[in-house]
Amino acid sequence: MKSPLFAQVRWNKALAFGLCLSALNFSAAPSQAADQTSVLQYGQMCAQEIGEIPPFNCDDGAVVPITVDGKTPSQYTSGMTCDRPALLPYDVGTFGQCTPYSRIINLSRGKTQISAFCRREYLREPSSPMFDEVDIVLHAQDSGKTCWFHAQSAPGDTKGFNASRVPPPNEKTPPPSQPAAEKFWWPPAPTSDKNCGGCHDAEPFMYSPWLGQKWQYVPTDPLGHYINLGEDFAKWHSNSISTRDNTCVGCHRIGDQASCSIYIQMAAGITNAPGGDDLAKSYPLNHWMPVNNDNSLAFWNVTHEKSIRDLLTCCADPKNSMCAIAPIITPETKTKRH
Repeated sequence: MKSPLFAQVRWNKALAFGLCLSALNFSAAPSQAADQTSVLQYGQMCAQEIGEIPPFNCDDGAVVPITVDGKTPSQYTSGMTCDRPALLPYDVGTFGQCTPYSRIINLSRGKTQISAFCRREYLREPSSPMFDEVDIVLHAQDSGKTCWFHAQSAPGDTKGFNASRVPPPNEKTPPPSQPAAEKFWWPPAPTSDKNCGGCHDAEPFMYSPWLGQKWQYVPTDPLGHYINLGEDFAKWHSNSISTRDNTCVGCHRIGDQASCSIYIQMAAGITNAPGGDDLAKSYPLNHWMPVNNDNSLAFWNVTHEKSIRDLLTCCADPKNSMCAIAPIITPETKTKRH
């Protein structure tokens, strides 16, 4: 049974998801202009204002599972479908939404939250040290200050890069034979061009059914301050959207960027996740908010359908009198150079 929302929502799934992927179009890091903030400058500022990121081995992270019909498949094939696809951009020729053996690491200390994600875009042995992308979100719970670090191999590079020792972004001199931070990490300017804040529009740490399988390894701050450090990230912005008695905002905010164009619809079963199999397209996996939903579809519709409809109305017309709009992402534009 499909919700009546299917007939009322006019968002085009393919177009909306394509817009998000184009905003996150992955490519090799461009060269850095002389007047741009360097990795070391940005890394040192973030270490001083939020906290130090330690070196780490991606293979120490928890593997994010890929299952088909609730089970680990006997083999993985390129372009296969699965129960909980990654919902991440994949270039043509990569293994696809169901690439196995990506890993997540929680390096947090107290109120200094550090989430490291090591991504696979090609099939390799589970214990291979080679990865295709590494991302870090560094966030201070008290102040809301947040920094973003990104590394990625060039498109078409099926070998990947060795992530057995990921260097701290402010490390000036690496150990012998280890990669230097300035060679490993992208500079802040091209990192900001990825517009990660477009998808992470409600808080720095974003939930998905795929990552939710290892959510205990992800720090969260769903209602905390959210301030991006550095001039390069000042262009990122987001507003919260809500309506009276809305059941979708009790545990977390909802942003007005990719949440509006993609994720509200996916979380409510209005559109299907790319790379999803029949189980992914069926209730309750296709209604992944609220988290750990175990109620009937009839109950879900009665409880949440109006709230979803109201949110989508505010996405389309934020000036509608029913809508409560407030800033979420606040930029901090002063970058300290060292």
